[in-house]
Amino acid sequence: MFLLFGNDRAVLLDTGATASAEHFPLRRTVDELIRDWLAAHPRETYELLVLHTHAHRDHVAADTQFGGRPGTVVVGADRATAWAYLGLTETNRETRLDLGGRVLDCLATPGHHESAVTFHDRYTGLLLTGDTVYRGRLYINDWPAFRQTIDTLVRFAETRPVTHVLGCHIEMTSEPGVDYPIRTTFQPDEPPLQMTVQHLRDIRAAVEEVGDRTGRHVFADFILCRDNP
Repeated sequence: MFLLFGNDRAVLLDTGATASAEHFPLRRTVDELIRDWLAAHPRETYELLVLHTHAHRDHVAADTQFGGRPGTVVVGADRATAWAYLGLTETNRETRLDLGGRVLDCLATPGHHESAVTFHDRYTGLLLTGDTVYRGRLYINDWPAFRQTIDTLVRFAETRPVTHVLGCHIEMTSEPGVDYPIRTTFQPDEPPLQMTVQHLRDIRAAVEEVGDRTGRHVFADFILCRDNP
């Protein structure tokens, strides 16, 4: 999850895998962070926008914690709702979101999930890729769409300042090509979350190498998991 502050509003990207505010007090944490920010940057009004990198449950479960929160808009994570809010379409695959002095580039990036969106924060140069790109098992639902998405991300990153590529998971160990088993909860030897533009190029090269083959394809920093043709 990422919380980004603009002059007019903050945006929360994803709400995690746990709905319970008792066990996962996301709303309380976000409220505290916003309160602290407003103490240093006073405003009469300040909004919160909740968006998502895609619609899988482990990215939307705590949406309900923000229901009824004053000055808050929670945008549905499904493709129709999320893309319409951001102005994304089949032909318009890149838009901008202004938080007030802080602009996010919004890229339609389906492949892992049809609703997937990647966000580029111009202020920090961070490219926030959700579950499309990270150090782990890249589960690909739509292979042609994923290929197009990786090409899009490489082209974007080669023409814009990208400091780090940040996904939402780490599943690899520090040993190249070796991942932690599914449902592992203790990963003392994991690599850092941040990746580079070169990793995007490496994924593009891996996609070309895999070609038409389905199955699990292991590379040093990620694993392509493809079941469909």
